[in-house]
Amino acid sequence: MTPFERLGMAVLHRFGPETAHGLSLMALKAGVAPVPGLHSSPALETTVAGLKLPNPVGLAAGYDKNAEVVDALARSGFGFVEVGAVTPRPQPGNPKPRLFRLYEDDAIINRMGFNNEGMEAAAARLTRRCRTHPVPIGLNLGANKDSDDRAGDFVKVLATCGAHVDFVTVNVSSPNTERLRDLQGPVALRALLTRVLEERQSQPKFLPVFLKIAPDLDGEEIEAIAEVAREVRLDGIIATNTTLDREGLKSANKSEQGGLSGTPLFEKSTRVLARLSALTQGHLPLIGVGGISSAEDAYAKIRAGAAAVQVYSALVYHGLSLVDDIVKGLEALLARDGFAHVSEAVGTQRGDWL
Repeated sequence: MTPFERLGMAVLHRFGPETAHGLSLMALKAGVAPVPGLHSSPALETTVAGLKLPNPVGLAAGYDKNAEVVDALARSGFGFVEVGAVTPRPQPGNPKPRLFRLYEDDAIINRMGFNNEGMEAAAARLTRRCRTHPVPIGLNLGANKDSDDRAGDFVKVLATCGAHVDFVTVNVSSPNTERLRDLQGPVALRALLTRVLEERQSQPKFLPVFLKIAPDLDGEEIEAIAEVAREVRLDGIIATNTTLDREGLKSANKSEQGGLSGTPLFEKSTRVLARLSALTQGHLPLIGVGGISSAEDAYAKIRAGAAAVQVYSALVYHGLSLVDDIVKGLEALLARDGFAHVSEAVGTQRGDWL
């Protein structure tokens, strides 16, 4: 972290977390936030579900909910960027306060509730984004809290925004929209994914469709999801979203309701990832997310079965320079262990997590 970035982070942390989040978006819009730039190499360039990634380290959904700073994020060192979640209609989300730092645990709890400006606003911004960046841009699809057809909501957002992105993610795993996680059951999930994949056929180009799942699933539930993914020919799974688990937390905010992310999520999310990797045997691309705050963490996810990874919460504590640190550190770890390409390392230690 540069002295300028360290100063900026110190200033942001003098504000409440949601205010700081808004200020960071403003800094990126204004072009005053320090960004590390894109690092790539033959060892890091990879393809996931047809997406060509300059490196396998992406930004998870949740930071740029309204696609406000897509171009800035695409220049910030990420190999791919996911914005959203976006719902058909604008909605304010849950009452504030709804975002909490857990300093002692290097973690975050949020109960944002899919606050966003809706799909029309997102589509307008995505239409204007620069198309010359060699970084795929994805959209996290969400459902309105008061919707009586949540599967239909995912389809609507895809129909409105799909032409302007490179992949989409079906988010049925946020704990902050009541009964949303019910859609992870095999019958509901199969019906939902079938509708989304049917709408995908109407898009002007092929869009990989990913599914983002929760870390709080048991073995049978994970097996059922893997089976549904195989049946409908899903393009990949993102493992995982935030957790409701609070075991081992120390911070004053540990009892706040919402989804927990950051370091405490690492082990649980990696075990789910490894289980999926064992079930799918490399036939379904997996993206690992949850608790990554170093190159070693990213490498562990890859060796547990991830073809690529995503980060978010760690940026709250370590800034955007962390992206460059992870990418370059990952390259060094691959070389240390004799892997000529990142794909060679995928799943090589998944047994350690089973």
